[in-house]
Amino acid sequence: MSALRRYLPLLLLALVWEAAPRLGVIDPGAMPALSTVAVAWWDLLRSGDLASNGLSSLQNLSAGLALGIVVGTSLGVVMAWYKPLDELVHPLVRALYPMPKSALIPVMILWLGLGSASKIASIFIGCLLPVVLSAYNGARGVDRVLIWSALAAGATRRAVLWEVVMPAALPEILAGIRNALALSFILLVSSEFVIGQRGLGYLISFLGEGGAYDAMFAGVLTVAAVGFLADRLYLAVMRSTLAWRE
Repeated sequence: MSALRRYLPLLLLALVWEAAPRLGVIDPGAMPALSTVAVAWWDLLRSGDLASNGLSSLQNLSAGLALGIVVGTSLGVVMAWYKPLDELVHPLVRALYPMPKSALIPVMILWLGLGSASKIASIFIGCLLPVVLSAYNGARGVDRVLIWSALAAGATRRAVLWEVVMPAALPEILAGIRNALALSFILLVSSEFVIGQRGLGYLISFLGEGGAYDAMFAGVLTVAAVGFLADRLYLAVMRSTLAWRE
């Protein structure tokens, strides 16, 4: 029952989407009925266009996000642990963080060309900053008494970092990764609008330019659904990982 209440707004939106074009409230040419979009989605799936472009997108997204998580977490924790590095890098991170991440895409094209490398780099750099800040804030927020107690007990600084700081900072790190996951889908589609001839973003742009709006909306819904499922899956993993806190 709770699940029904949670997803009731989506059901109502679907009903409105289906009814509005059929009742003439919205021009069906500009926004086809949801059932028409569903038929177009099935046609894209059967033709293989949806699967091939979706696989290309997921490969680029996974590579860029994974690099952002690994490098961002390492950099954020090390910044919090070593003051000289913090003083050197932190002002740069703070200055770049408010910048619109999609502004990086033309720069990546200039540096890396029109292939997958520029897409992966755009996703990597865009996801890097929120992960760095979450890891940094999490590591800096660790209770100093825990660190002093471990050092007083004879633990090395490396052992304290891995056995005290990292577990204590984990909730903040995982929250930052969730933000980066959402941002990675935005950057993926934005980059594919501009770069190359493969991917869901490219497919949406190509169909829209060709006037196949039912298929275009099918592509948009596919991205939304994959992003939603990825977030739900990550949230389940996050809860499982942090179960020890309870």
